[in-house]
Amino acid sequence: MKLKTEFITHEIDGVQYLVPVGGEAFSGLVRSNAAAAFILDCLREDVTEEQIVDRMCRKYDAPRAVIAADTAKCLNTLREIHALEESE
Repeated sequence: MKLKTEFITHEIDGVQYLVPVGGEAFSGLVRSNAAAAFILDCLREDVTEEQIVDRMCRKYDAPRAVIAADTAKCLNTLREIHALEESE
């Protein structure tokens, strides 16, 4: 999966925002915390959820189960706004 080209990220004063720039139905901004911003950065290339969790575990000092749950929640939010291009 990866971030659709119809969405871009933009940083303002250290805060990352996800912005739709295409014809997607979602017409808002998503303000990312540090972990969500890290996930969005991972999604600049084609990655699996497991690869994102692995990268998060290397970066953050938290139990893998917590990181996996938080990653899943973030990815589900991105799915809800149709921001992900998912591999078959």
